[in-house]
Amino acid sequence: MDTAELETRVREDLSPVLAARELLQSRYNADAEAFRQGAGVRELVQSRANTIDRVLQLIWSRYPFATSPDIALVAVGGYGRGELHPHSDIDLLILSRNGVEDDWQEDLGAFITLLWDLRLDIGHSVRSLEESKHAARDDVTILTNLLETRTVAGPDELRSTLSDAIYSDDIMTDREYFIAKREEQQARHTKYGDTEYNLEPNVKGSPGALRDIQTIGWITKRHFGLQSIADLTRFSILTEEEHRILLEGETFLWRLRYGLQLIADRNENRLLFDHQRALAHLLGYRDEGRRLGVEAMMQAYYRTVLALAELTDVILQYYDEAILTSEGQETIQPLNKRFQVRNRYIEAINNQVFAYAPYAILEIFVLMAQHPEIKGIRATTIRSLRAHRHLIDDAFRGDLAVTTLFMELLKTPHALDQTLSYMKKYNVLGRYLPEFGQIIGQMQHDLFHIYTVDAHTLRVIRNMVRLTGPDARTEFPLASRLIHRLPKLETLYIAGLYHDVAKGRGGDHSELGAIDAEAFCQRHHLSERDTQLIAWLVENHLLMSMTAQRKDISDPDIIQGFARSVPSEVHLDYLYVLTVCDISATNPSLWNTWRASLLRQLYIEAKRVLSRGNDNPVDRQEWVRATRTEAREMLLSQGFSDEQIDSIWDNLDQDYFLQDSTVDIAWQTAAIIRHGDHPDPLVLIRDTRGGPSEGYSQITIYMKDRVALFAATTAVLEQLNLNIADARITTCTNSPYSISSYVVLDDKGQPLGIDPARKERVRKRLIEELDDPEDYPDIIHRRTPRQLKHFAFPTEVTFSNDTYNQRTVMEVVTPDRPGLLARIGQVLLEHRVRLATAKIATLGERVEDVFFVTDEHGQPIQDPNVCHRLQEDLCNMLDQTQ
Repeated sequence: MDTAELETRVREDLSPVLAARELLQSRYNADAEAFRQGAGVRELVQSRANTIDRVLQLIWSRYPFATSPDIALVAVGGYGRGELHPHSDIDLLILSRNGVEDDWQEDLGAFITLLWDLRLDIGHSVRSLEESKHAARDDVTILTNLLETRTVAGPDELRSTLSDAIYSDDIMTDREYFIAKREEQQARHTKYGDTEYNLEPNVKGSPGALRDIQTIGWITKRHFGLQSIADLTRFSILTEEEHRILLEGETFLWRLRYGLQLIADRNENRLLFDHQRALAHLLGYRDEGRRLGVEAMMQAYYRTVLALAELTDVILQYYDEAILTSEGQETIQPLNKRFQVRNRYIEAINNQVFAYAPYAILEIFVLMAQHPEIKGIRATTIRSLRAHRHLIDDAFRGDLAVTTLFMELLKTPHALDQTLSYMKKYNVLGRYLPEFGQIIGQMQHDLFHIYTVDAHTLRVIRNMVRLTGPDARTEFPLASRLIHRLPKLETLYIAGLYHDVAKGRGGDHSELGAIDAEAFCQRHHLSERDTQLIAWLVENHLLMSMTAQRKDISDPDIIQGFARSVPSEVHLDYLYVLTVCDISATNPSLWNTWRASLLRQLYIEAKRVLSRGNDNPVDRQEWVRATRTEAREMLLSQGFSDEQIDSIWDNLDQDYFLQDSTVDIAWQTAAIIRHGDHPDPLVLIRDTRGGPSEGYSQITIYMKDRVALFAATTAVLEQLNLNIADARITTCTNSPYSISSYVVLDDKGQPLGIDPARKERVRKRLIEELDDPEDYPDIIHRRTPRQLKHFAFPTEVTFSNDTYNQRTVMEVVTPDRPGLLARIGQVLLEHRVRLATAKIATLGERVEDVFFVTDEHGQPIQDPNVCHRLQEDLCNMLDQTQ
């Protein structure tokens, strides 16, 4: 395309819009193709700015004011730095000497309208020199934009005059500006959860990302009057290595942002799941075995922003000392021969401390743990630490002084997670524990594991620390009591540190992690007993959660089998605390009151078995007799007769008395007796004990059994935006009735008791929908949430037989979507398969549900062909509706 001809048309045509668009599009396409071919992103970002410069200059030249010495078109902000990504904002200041003259008003309006017609993302302001100074004085964001300016068209003298004023203390002092930008950064970090590890991070605004680099640049320019971060090296603020880290980190983030905006075709800075896979492919990341290319790209992102966050700490701390405390009195507190505290920052006595005493690399973190008043590590010491990290080798790791210090760190009562986070940030933890270093920044591309493996691990440690304080008693009552009974907290911390350390290697991460944990224990001279306990905890860290969530823990045989896997009551205590901390650190929505109740029930029942001894298992018949006797006493005390009670109970099988608590049995029985032969369904809703904001809601439905009842009920509950955690169907043997029980939570993981009016609406809606089988609603169809669409995978259905309880176990693993349970219920109905119990587990985008089913005669499904057809139809039904 002849760009010279297009430029002539833009400058001279009566209507230059079409020519300008063609010019912009041609250069956009050329730059995009160059990016795909591997061109340097810095040149392309500058090329985009140059293109916009040229188009604006051509259009500006069309108007009479273009020759005036009293008005200029000035690029500000990122555009002022000469940096434009494909769809970045283009920030402009139309700067006049004394204000816009009357003769310019109409032409300026036409100029701005023409820019809008070009469909550019223009942000503009029209101000005089004096108005610009006032605006900068009143708004630190405007001041920041005006620190970075270029004259695009018109006299540069106007911009230069404004720039001199902007850098003066008349507008804002150095101290005021630094405080404002630091507070702005803290607020932005808080917005993103104060973590570099967001699942869909913002490459511009997240901690450690581009805005942090820009903040350093702004403070530097305001402090020194510099025009480039590269000039920092002239003032010994940045070493050559630090400048390289900053430059390489910025380049990497620019590549992500440039490619992201090409793919999204808009000004997009969020690494949404919608774009991650395509972006990884565009940037050359490929799947290798079980490791996805997108996971490799995201690990590179997380490691980059972690390094940039470390560097940001050093630079901002330098400015803190240079700007805020330079004139104040210094307070120095000696700690030992190697370290002291200066103005609440720990520092080495001299820069050679780590060279002649390498163990001090760990000692500094132990001192921080022992002195909570320490605010952080002084910038000069961070640099010295970085310069000597190469000393962390096998000899260092085997040094008795070093291993003793690390164990002292684990035993020191303090916020261990914070200290370990410091060690990770300064790349000490990953070097000292190379197996931990492998998981730094490692993500799993799903919605269940919303943190990288290392971030999740430190959250587990944080939860353990929280359990020792009073604030955890409400949320984790049992775990907060048990943690004070554990013989050694450091044993728990080590298990937490290693429970996921082998993820991403292939193979069973629990088994591989146990081997690493055992090696750690031997290197740190732990006893054989403690070593075996830690290795067992790591290898079995999923045992309790999988048993509680995927098995019928009201079955005495399940309890007995679980207890048989636990060597002692002490092992059980440790495992319960580790499990609670692990689940609640995986995903904020994963830990809810229902899962808490399942774990607590499993713990209590297993404790009884261990106390009684595995050689004395519970007799099922005795369990049923005890439950019936206790529930009967409750009902008799309420005035019901034995005949009334037996008229209900004689039609129920033994499983009913195994699965319900005596309180629930008495509550349900009393309501059924009172309901009598009323034709409408009986719908009962109650919350668990503990107050309206705790526990979960249980919905019980007693009515004539219908073949489509499960599908209809789950459809209604999902229409009501209730999450089903558990389902249990009891069919009466000599009666046309059935008792269906559902455990539900609202979308915030809370029971319905917090909204009594909603509870009544739910009850009435269920009665209205279920009273007539002909009115059963069609299976619901709602739009699948955006994030779920990017995690499709084939449905897996497997079968096994529970011979003791005479049931078939059907496990369904499939992507989550609205109406899932209703669809499964429909397929079961079509195959005349009866549902006895369901364990519902939604793990991010992944559903892992377990259904205990029988044939229409109440027997396990014996025919493999029936299972095959059921499997085939379930997979077809579910995969077609993703």
